[in-house]
Amino acid sequence: MTHDAVGAAHALFEGLAQTALPEWEQLAGRASVRKVAPGETLLREGAAWPQVAVVFRGLVKLVYLRDDGTERIKSFIDAGGFFASLSALAPGGVSSFSVVAVEPSEIACLPYPVILELADRHLSWQKALRRALEFYGQRKEQRERELLTLGPPDRYRLLLQRSPELLRRVPQKDLALYLGITPVSLSRIRARLGREGSGGRTLPTIL
Repeated sequence: MTHDAVGAAHALFEGLAQTALPEWEQLAGRASVRKVAPGETLLREGAAWPQVAVVFRGLVKLVYLRDDGTERIKSFIDAGGFFASLSALAPGGVSSFSVVAVEPSEIACLPYPVILELADRHLSWQKALRRALEFYGQRKEQRERELLTLGPPDRYRLLLQRSPELLRRVPQKDLALYLGITPVSLSRIRARLGREGSGGRTLPTIL
């Protein structure tokens, strides 16, 4: 096992709890570490996966599959972030999305049933779990609001403000899928915003 990845997960959960977590070794002993290459799938939609995952290194995308086989990207999770499928955490549940590596990635996978057992015994674990769920809910609510209330140019501007590094790390087709538009539409938005920001002179593309 790659202890650095599990150690990063430990630091993240203690940060959520804002205190030391008792019996951490009970969870660490059941954790696993996955290394995934770019384009490799860590988790497939419809699979049983009662895990909380912490990205130690790299970048992954959470992907929904439409009935026609096309993708829609739910979110990107960078190093230091975490994710889980809430539907897969329920007893007998399965994941509602797939997880695919964008870059070479290393991910610590923590079994959710063990986390629940620890939360039943310790208030600090309850706090860590509650704050993780709050963070997840806030992130989901923000994403839904942006998709429902903002047009593609404004969604692109927000992405540029919040995560400019993604424009260098993520293929343009994936950025378009995340924004809910086609790559052609994304190119037009970038060209238009580039002209607006340069007095009519088109800026060079980043990707």
